[in-house]
Amino acid sequence: MSTSVEANGNGRTDGRVERRVENYTKFWKEDLDKEAGADNEKRLDSYTDVVNGYYDGATELYEYGWAQSFHFSRFYKGEAFLASLARHEHYLAAQMNLRPGMRVLDVGCGVGGPAREIAQFSDAQIVGLNNNDFQIQRARKYTKKAGLEDQVSFAKGDFMKLSEQFGENSFDAVYAIEATVHAPTWEGVYGEIMKVLKPGGVFGVYEWAMTDDWDPSIPEHKNLAHQIELGNGIPEMRPLRLAREALVKVGFEIEHEEDLADRPDPIPWYYPLEGDISKAQTCWDYLTVWRMSWSGKLVTHNAMRLMELVGLLPKGTWEVGETLKVAAAALVEGGQKKLFTPMYLVISRKPRN
Repeated sequence: MSTSVEANGNGRTDGRVERRVENYTKFWKEDLDKEAGADNEKRLDSYTDVVNGYYDGATELYEYGWAQSFHFSRFYKGEAFLASLARHEHYLAAQMNLRPGMRVLDVGCGVGGPAREIAQFSDAQIVGLNNNDFQIQRARKYTKKAGLEDQVSFAKGDFMKLSEQFGENSFDAVYAIEATVHAPTWEGVYGEIMKVLKPGGVFGVYEWAMTDDWDPSIPEHKNLAHQIELGNGIPEMRPLRLAREALVKVGFEIEHEEDLADRPDPIPWYYPLEGDISKAQTCWDYLTVWRMSWSGKLVTHNAMRLMELVGLLPKGTWEVGETLKVAAAALVEGGQKKLFTPMYLVISRKPRN
C-alpha cells in the first residue's frame, strides 16, 4: 500500500483523498434522531463526496471482511461464503441471459470482483464503471493478476452521466449490484442506463431498498434507514416501490421482479453480519464470521486506529470503520424485521422500437 501524500497534503498516490475520508461522517448529525430534510438534501447534492469519502475509508475493510465482491447473497445450508457470492452473481447473469460476445456495463463495479466472475461465467466483455480512483486501481491490479485484461476493463466515471461518457446505444446489457442506491435519484441513474443500452438491451439490478413495510412516519423505522445510510455511504434510503416506479417512468419494460430476501431461506442473507461463529456454514467461514464478532471487531478497529496513527491509513479511516458497526447492526435488524432488502432483483428491457 502506498502512503505517499501529494503536495497539497490531501491526495495520496493510491487515489484516496484524506480530507474526503475525514469529512465523511460530517454529512450526518451525531444524533440521527435530529436528522432533517436539509441534511438529506445536502447529502444528495454532494453524493459524489459522500460515496467517495466512504469508499476511500471502507474499501480495504470490505476486502478484509468480504473479499472482492462487495454484496450480500442468499445461502444454502452448508454453502461456503465465497461460493454463495459467486452463485448470486451467476444467477443475475443467467437471468439476464448474458452470452459470449456481448458488451456489458457493470455500473458501480467496486474492485471488480463481480465483473471478473461474470466475465468468466458468461464469456461476455465487461466494462466496469467506478467514480473512485482507489477502487479502480485495485480493480485493474486484480484483473491483471487474474489474466482477464482482454475481457474486463475499467473506466472512471459518474453513473449519472453515462451517455456523455459512452454515447447512446453502446451496450448490449447493463447490470448493477447493490450500487445504484448511491445515486441521488433512481430516475436519473436508470434513465442514463436506458440511454446507453442498445434497443432491446437488458438491465439487471440487485437494488438496496427499504421494503414496502417500512414506514418513515414511525421514528424507529426512519432512524433505522439513517443508520443504514451512515454506515454504507448512501445519501438517501428509499422504499422499494420507488425503484419499480422509476424503472417504468424512464421507459423500461419489467420482465421479472422479486425481492430475493423475502424467500424462506433457512440461512438468512445477513448471517455473516451477526458475528455468531456457531452459524458458520463451513470451517473456512469461521474467520469470516469471527471478524464480525465482538472480539473480531475489537481487534480490527484497534489495529485500524494504530495504522491510522502511524500513517498507514488516511485520517478518518477509523471513524469510517466505526460507522460499519452501526451499519452491521442496522442491516441485521432491517433483515430480521423485513424492513430492508439488499436484493430486490429486477430484470427489465429497453424497448426495441
